[in-house]
Amino acid sequence: MRIVKCFLVISLVLFIFSGTALAQQMPNPYGPNINLATAKKVAAAAAAEAVNMKIRVVIAIVDTGGNLLYLERFDVVQYGSIDVAIHKAKCSVAYKRPTKAFEDLIGGGKTAYLTLDGISAIEGGVPIIDDGKIIGAIGVSGGTAAQDGQVAKAGAQVVQ
Repeated sequence: MRIVKCFLVISLVLFIFSGTALAQQMPNPYGPNINLATAKKVAAAAAAEAVNMKIRVVIAIVDTGGNLLYLERFDVVQYGSIDVAIHKAKCSVAYKRPTKAFEDLIGGGKTAYLTLDGISAIEGGVPIIDDGKIIGAIGVSGGTAAQDGQVAKAGAQVVQ
């Protein structure tokens, strides 16, 4: 009986840590919060990418606590994309990784991650890093997941 319990505990630990290796958080520590001027630069770069791609999106910028700092919505974008963009940004900053990492995990069968609070398992949320520290995140919604991710990366890269 004792051997069975030991085996179950070891199996459970291995199961928990098997997904952890795939979803490692970024090693970057949190830094000071992104300021409004920088948030506007990030949003402008993201908006320029969206215009170049000929898509209409919502762009949300949050600070390190997941608090909304800046939001930009193109004309004629579904209202639901507002909440989705904010949610992607909050998830990205809270878990210190792009939301694409969760999309990949869920697609690979790691559905246990869906039980975590605040998960947005779809591409389009990216941490904003300045001097090696996470200062906030950008979330984009309105295009396909891949398009949202491309727009978010274009915005986040302005700071790096």
